[in-house]
Amino acid sequence: MIDIILNMLMIFLIITAFFMVFTKDISTSVIALPIFGAILVVIFVILQAPGPAMAEAVIAAGLTTVFFVITINHTEY
Repeated sequence: MIDIILNMLMIFLIITAFFMVFTKDISTSVIALPIFGAILVVIFVILQAPGPAMAEAVIAAGLTTVFFVITINHTEY
């Protein structure tokens, strides 16, 4: 059962990555970044790796997204 859930999460991870790379609007790409990070956190928790899960949640899903949003707000594209 865990293998099926893990495989589905991996598929969602790949779909989210392709969406981030191939979308035309930069703000939707930045919005997809925390979704990608949240899926990775769930995968790390399933694999019983709480350290990388916490690091991914704080750094990638939190700080990086905030920095990207601040940068987009300060630029005109």
